[in-house]
Amino acid sequence: MTGQCLHQIFAERARAAPGRIAVSAPAEDVSYGELDDRANRLALRLRAMGVGPDVLVGLCADRGVEMIVGLLGILKAGGAYVPIDPAYPAKRIDHLLKDSGVTTVVAVSRVSEALDGRPAGILWIDRDDPAPGEEVASPPEQATDRDLAYVIYTSGSTGSPKGVLVEHRNAVRLFTRTRPWFRFDEDDVVTLFHSVSFDFSVWEIWSALLHGGRLVVVPAPVARSPEEFRELLLAEGVTVLSQTPSAFRHLVAADARRPGPSPFRLRRVVFGGERLDVETLRPWIARYGDEKPELVNMYGITETTVHVTYRRILQDDLGRPERSPIGVPIPDLGLHLLDAEGRPVPGGVAAELYVSGAGLARGYLGRPRLTAERFAVRGDGTRLYRTGDLAVRLPGGEYAYIGRADDQIKVRGFRVEPREIEMCLLGDPAVGDAVVAPRDYGEGDVRLLAFVVPAGDAGPEADLIPRLAARAAGELPAHARPSTYHIVPEIPMTPQGKADRGALVDQAKRPATDSDNGVPPLRVVQAIAADVLERDVVPPKADLFDLGATSLALTRIIAQVNQYYGLALTGRELEEEASVECLASCVGRGLNA
Repeated sequence: MTGQCLHQIFAERARAAPGRIAVSAPAEDVSYGELDDRANRLALRLRAMGVGPDVLVGLCADRGVEMIVGLLGILKAGGAYVPIDPAYPAKRIDHLLKDSGVTTVVAVSRVSEALDGRPAGILWIDRDDPAPGEEVASPPEQATDRDLAYVIYTSGSTGSPKGVLVEHRNAVRLFTRTRPWFRFDEDDVVTLFHSVSFDFSVWEIWSALLHGGRLVVVPAPVARSPEEFRELLLAEGVTVLSQTPSAFRHLVAADARRPGPSPFRLRRVVFGGERLDVETLRPWIARYGDEKPELVNMYGITETTVHVTYRRILQDDLGRPERSPIGVPIPDLGLHLLDAEGRPVPGGVAAELYVSGAGLARGYLGRPRLTAERFAVRGDGTRLYRTGDLAVRLPGGEYAYIGRADDQIKVRGFRVEPREIEMCLLGDPAVGDAVVAPRDYGEGDVRLLAFVVPAGDAGPEADLIPRLAARAAGELPAHARPSTYHIVPEIPMTPQGKADRGALVDQAKRPATDSDNGVPPLRVVQAIAADVLERDVVPPKADLFDLGATSLALTRIIAQVNQYYGLALTGRELEEEASVECLASCVGRGLNA
């Protein structure tokens, strides 16, 4: 890789092998040469609209070839892309547009409703009709490796998301410095499993496109169905798979239902986005071993450009299930374990992890004070990013992950700040106080629980919960919405004067009854089904399988219902009608038995 910027290196690959397939999506394959031409045409249109170095451009597209065309076109114009997930609620999209200040959004017409009435100018990717035989030269190069490549928003402790400014050099060196470990090449087939709004997608996209490989775009419904995703891995001959540990557990379960090992072509599975508990890999290793594919755990953060560390996971690690090994830093990064006074701690002592080196982002968009706080400069001039994570240095120099030093948590691989959700709920005048806490249901199934103290004039509690659920659905992405709501008379406090989230979660673990919170079973079951299926509304009489449920999804719904009500439903009760209404009736009979 001799180019300075991501799109420059891609263009080199396109010139070297224009006929090689670059991206595969349902019913469409596009070659490197065609993808380069389409991105060049878009870049020229963006240049005419004033896009250049460090100009932010929104990218609003569903998963497909056009999304990659849009991303590349923005970079080739010299700009930086700001992902705007069309599935986000309107208020979230409004915030991203306003906070980023983008004046242009590159989009596909299929998601036009998500941008209706927005002030930004829209450039439609799928309405570009080139003349027959038209040849398009690359636009004159303007960007340098110190210009921005993308701005991805993460959850914010102040109650609103914050944009992380990542430069081309941050991303390019991620691949050059990890090349001895991964050896990506033109024979690799890489999945784009994650949303472009999640920085794991940066690793997926460029693992393929910087090395002449093929990127397979995983449709959203397939990403939510472990059985269908397994079939895609086989059909496409995928060689490199990136997964959060939670998502991989579902794939392992789907594969385990087959009579024997599957003929995967996988050579590497890369974990990231959340803590890896090695014990959950035992069924996979028993079936496939630890050599083919290699299993790699990579700790990382958006502010440090996706990945920070590397660690091969081996069968021997199963003997230490209490440890979450993250290994050693990428060669151009440094790890620093510092106490509350900023002093290094000795090996074996858990402390907050700071990261230094070439992966550190420029900072936060429009937040100089927060940038100065999180990206501190030491007396010797070293710039450190304060992760908020606790880690420990093990004998031999490797590191293990402990957990968060603050309240920030990870749900489905996304970083979530409870305060952001709490402020959303507090926006309802009927809420006097609100606390959001995570509950781990086992095997990485982490869900958000909301505890709400009504205001004096809140009215009927039974009306408050569905109203808050609707409010969250209108303002927060699916991964940041509480799974359940609990009305409480007050928020318990720790001796240090902080909200006692542990006490609230323990209180929520008790078996519920039909009269709890005055909420009928139909509403509870509806909320659980909506969360599992990632839908805003689940009609009571609708067949859950018609709404996209898989057998695994239905199992998760029933398990959550059983957990909530202290029942032991098996699912056989739904053989004739797999609907929310039928399941709620089963709950009612179980409670009254």
